[in-house]
Amino acid sequence: MTLPLENIMKFGVQTIYRRTEPAVGPWTPDTEDARRLIRLVDNLGYDSMWVGDHVAFTIPILESITQLSWACGQSERLTFGTGIYLLPLRHPTPVAKAISTLDHLCGGKLIFGVGVGGEFPNEFEACGIPVNERGARLNEGIAVLRKLWHGGKVSNDGKFYPFPDIELLPTPLQKGGPPIWCGGRSEGALARAGKLCDGYISYVVTPEMFSDSMEKISAAAEAAGRDVEAYGTGHLLFLRIDDSYEKALDAATEALSVRYAMDFRRPAQKYCALGPPADIAAKIEAFKAAGVRHFVLDFVGPYEQRDQQITRFAKEVRPLLGVA
Repeated sequence: MTLPLENIMKFGVQTIYRRTEPAVGPWTPDTEDARRLIRLVDNLGYDSMWVGDHVAFTIPILESITQLSWACGQSERLTFGTGIYLLPLRHPTPVAKAISTLDHLCGGKLIFGVGVGGEFPNEFEACGIPVNERGARLNEGIAVLRKLWHGGKVSNDGKFYPFPDIELLPTPLQKGGPPIWCGGRSEGALARAGKLCDGYISYVVTPEMFSDSMEKISAAAEAAGRDVEAYGTGHLLFLRIDDSYEKALDAATEALSVRYAMDFRRPAQKYCALGPPADIAAKIEAFKAAGVRHFVLDFVGPYEQRDQQITRFAKEVRPLLGVA
């Protein structure tokens, strides 16, 4: 089967509370700066804002649901999303309650992106979760969310999260709960996205890899006998606009090497959108042809230039894509 996708492209911005990057010193979150950023993104006509999620990471990061609970009060128009939330680190029942509440606060404009993580095993150990159980825990966790969001008394007899009759009230504003988008590149993640989820959000892949992933997701959905009305597709794209490819590559490499505590030059060459506006637009068009409809843009480089990058994309790249 071919999963039905939206016809229009949407653009979001990744990260709300911004850390000076590249940086190695202490960081204190700046609420006024975050408020200005949301207003800028909103006024420039972007569609959404997204946050990542880790308990422990190479750089400071705020808790995602708490961030979005505050951020959604700053805009009545924007959609908000988690890209992605590491559900296996938490029990899904209190998460279901928190996300149901957040869905009301967001006015039903919420996308819940989930994934297994695992690249930082220490955060699993700190949460008392065996890292080798993360896939199975995510599968069962998604089922628990669906049950609780559906309404009425439900129970669960799964391996990890058994519980007797319980009713979650109020249920989310969006009927059945916010759409669940799954991340990941493994065969198991792609099967999960097709069998269990409402969408797929990728990360560090090429357009060719995304297209191949969508074929596997579609096959999994068909094998599960699903009747899908609309399937969401997103991609977190590292982005740097500059006068030349080399200048953009240097800035992206410096920032991302600090963020991921590794030499990121080769991955930046492979996965980032870099250079003049026309080159950025061409990369996005390639992802669109592969099936991406919602682009989550992570503008990398010096913190002081991020607002400029966000503005340049809106004014110089988006028109090349036929988006007002």
